[in-house]
Amino acid sequence: MKTQFEQMMDGLNDVEAFLAGEQEGFKAHVPQDVDVKAIRNRLGMTQARFSDTFGFSLDAIKHWEGGRRTPEAPARTLLTVIDKNPTAVLTALNPAAFAAAVGSSNPATVHVRVSRKRQTSSRDTKRKPHSAAGGKRITK
Repeated sequence: MKTQFEQMMDGLNDVEAFLAGEQEGFKAHVPQDVDVKAIRNRLGMTQARFSDTFGFSLDAIKHWEGGRRTPEAPARTLLTVIDKNPTAVLTALNPAAFAAAVGSSNPATVHVRVSRKRQTSSRDTKRKPHSAAGGKRITK
């Protein structure tokens, strides 16, 4: 296994060869490890919703998160893009449906806003008191 320095030098040598016209194209770096559960949790999705939204099988998600299987290179690539820019993947997979889901009339200019759960205080949650006998609500 190469050290990080050796990997960086290989990359720089590839760039130099490309710029000199000795090499065509480039090789994309696909990460070896992808934390599927962390990506899914950042998006606030259940396993079922994540699999439906991005086209993975539910079993694959469960196996990846449980450590029983590792995503293949194409799946790791897609998962990396989902992690970095989920909006791009959603608009590419189904632009009209995504635009409708977020309320935009133009699928090319869809903006996603991630909201955090509102913290409730005791004054926000008012419940009717229950009686000790029978668990019935006391009405005033």
